Amino acid sequence: MSGKALRDLNTLPGFERKNESSSKGTLTKACIENTNENLDKCPRKNPAFLPSTPINEDEIANTGLEVGTAEVEYIESENLNDLEDVDMSLKTLLVGLDNKDWVSVCEALNDVRRLSIFHKDTMLDLLGAVISLIVKSLKNPRSAVCKTAIMTSEDIINAYSDHIIDSLDPLLVQLLLKSSQDKRFVCEAAERALVAMTTWVSPPLLLPKLQPYLKHKNPRIRAKASMCFCRSVLRLGMEGIEAYGIDKLIQIAASQLSDQLPESREAARTLLLELQTIYEKSSVPPPTAEFEHPEMGSWEHFCHSKLSPLSAQAVLRVTTITREGLVLGS
Repeated sequence: MSGKALRDLNTLPGFERKNESSSKGTLTKACIENTNENLDKCPRKNPAFLPSTPINEDEIANTGLEVGTAEVEYIESENLNDLEDVDMSLKTLLVGLDNKDWVSVCEALNDVRRLSIFHKDTMLDLLGAVISLIVKSLKNPRSAVCKTAIMTSEDIINAYSDHIIDSLDPLLVQLLLKSSQDKRFVCEAAERALVAMTTWVSPPLLLPKLQPYLKHKNPRIRAKASMCFCRSVLRLGMEGIEAYGIDKLIQIAASQLSDQLPESREAARTLLLELQTIYEKSSVPPPTAEFEHPEMGSWEHFCHSKLSPLSAQAVLRVTTITREGLVLGS
């Protein structure tokens, strides 16, 4: 694959108190757990956690705090410590992930992360069940649980790569959904997990999983899927793209050129330029070969032979203009 195509793809958007007294500094666990369900039933002793006005979770996230989540700390992967008792953690893992107490769920999710980083072989037999419960946490309306589950997904993907393929579908759809929402701190974490997915899962296995989402009714999901699809194709390299089928890929990329969001269109342009480069390299005739109609092997002829007239014109306009711009700028 060309280094230029990868650099282009990396520029895609998205490629993202102190209380008055000690007696007021405590909240009962029951109150914290029910914050989102019924604010009126909780004692209003701490206005930092129980405001009477609507909560803007993005603003709270930017300060590192969140309503009812003071007990949860988001730990980066490199800062996680090893488990003290691996066997006991494995025995209680599934129960912890399925616990009704959200704090316990977050603790179990972090244990999954530690196991995947320090003892990944020990969790292989539980992988399917663990991923299923991670997906359940991804659907949790509490942002602390959701973000911790996203961070867990990233560590699982990094550790197990192709081993997760049989359990990938529900995980993929949730990560696409979370990367398309408005909560920035959740969205950015989901995007990192998707980048890990396109980095560690083999393209021939991942591309068929991504393809249905290129036609999703939600344009933001289509955009995220398009960016993932492009990154994964670029990992195939020249031989891999030829084996997968340039004709199939050019049709997919052409369909994204007219998409609603610019992220989809930019991913399509990046992919088309890579396909053009590979096609032209693979179509160079031997020095001794002679053709009566050399135009038959051209990129233009290939586009017209594989696409509708309108789609072919759109692809040629994008690839020709971009190529001319690159030449002039070099």
